[in-house]
Amino acid sequence: MPRPISPREIEEPPEATWFKPTGIPMRELEEVVLTFDEIEAVRLADAEGLYQEEVAERMKVSRPTVGRILASARRKIAEALVCGKAIRMEGGAIHIRAGKGSRPCCRRRKLFSNEAEKGDTP
Repeated sequence: MPRPISPREIEEPPEATWFKPTGIPMRELEEVVLTFDEIEAVRLADAEGLYQEEVAERMKVSRPTVGRILASARRKIAEALVCGKAIRMEGGAIHIRAGKGSRPCCRRRKLFSNEAEKGDTP
């Protein structure tokens, strides 16, 4: 019997929990499921450019575990992009770190959407 998965620390769950190709109704799409810890690992390693050792420290897991999480997440993302599948993000064995605010990319997205609503952007 495999060992139970210990919770991985994440900053916060993503605001958007679905991504899909445009122009195709959801009912016609297959989907791949990314867990919140996979999204966090991709965010830290690829979006923030951290080394796997640093990602492991932030997520409170071992470096080999980060490697497995990243490999799984990247395989799922590639499958979705290449095969035109929707990506659903949910669950996983996670623990949300207390006291953190929105990530810079999320704050920027909110800023841009607020500007567009006010008509400040061309």
